[in-house]
Amino acid sequence: MAGALSFILAFQYFLLTFFHYSSIATNANYNLQSFGAKSDGKTDCSKAFLSAWTSACASTQPATIFVPPGRYLLGATIFAGKSCKNTAITIQIDGTLVAPSDFNVIGNSGNWIKFESVTGVSVIGGTLDAQGANLWACKNSGKSCPTGATRKYNIIIGSLGWHLQEPGVENVTVKSATFTGTQNGARVKTWARPSNGFVKNILFQHLVMVNVENPIIIDQNYCPDDHNCPSQVSGVKISDVTYQDIHGSSATETAVKFDCIKGNPCSDITLEDVKLTYKNERAHSSCINAIGKSSGSVEPNSCLSL
Repeated sequence: MAGALSFILAFQYFLLTFFHYSSIATNANYNLQSFGAKSDGKTDCSKAFLSAWTSACASTQPATIFVPPGRYLLGATIFAGKSCKNTAITIQIDGTLVAPSDFNVIGNSGNWIKFESVTGVSVIGGTLDAQGANLWACKNSGKSCPTGATRKYNIIIGSLGWHLQEPGVENVTVKSATFTGTQNGARVKTWARPSNGFVKNILFQHLVMVNVENPIIIDQNYCPDDHNCPSQVSGVKISDVTYQDIHGSSATETAVKFDCIKGNPCSDITLEDVKLTYKNERAHSSCINAIGKSSGSVEPNSCLSL
């Protein structure tokens, strides 16, 4: 009996070990340093990132791009998915991505890190250091300065609806992130223009806001200086957006703002276990044409229509 039990346990261990290593073998892993990236925060790693991205995209099996501990200098970079064969790419960041300290390097590109036309991409962990202090000092001085990356960094969905025929955005999860001193936190933004686009099945989960100007915001009326918006109405349909377990502080009195269109209201919005304060006191919420529900403890009080 003892011999039979020992055999069974040994066989079970063999199966567990076999399947463990088999699962590892079926995933393609790309260490950023193997593509020449240096973790000194001074050596430009943009080419290494794009090379790793190209390799992951060419893989026919799930792939992981691993960023080891350290600081990695990254210029304005676009991770394009149009020619990507892979729909299961994970970017695991154990280090810090650092923007150039000289804001003229990014110049008027408008973006620092951009994912474009991607499907099935997960970005996990890490810290993003945009080093924007010098650029903002330049702008606040009244001097002529480049645009730089658009405003302060914020994990954002938009700007959508510039074109009439435009693909939608769906099945996006932003999870376990901290926003510190940013302009926006969990934001969905669409142009106030005719469009057939959509935003749906979005989850913002386990987020911490630290002195964020707009911790939770949907803006369907985006039109800077009222230019290029002939109808002043967004055609992008926003639905099924969930905010779950979001805590922290707002830099403005209105911590939750849903500004949607009367003829195209935001629907199926869910607030669950949200607690946002303003200067250690109760913050406010604002809802225009926003339909949804709340559950658990929600502060500020939900203003969603049922």
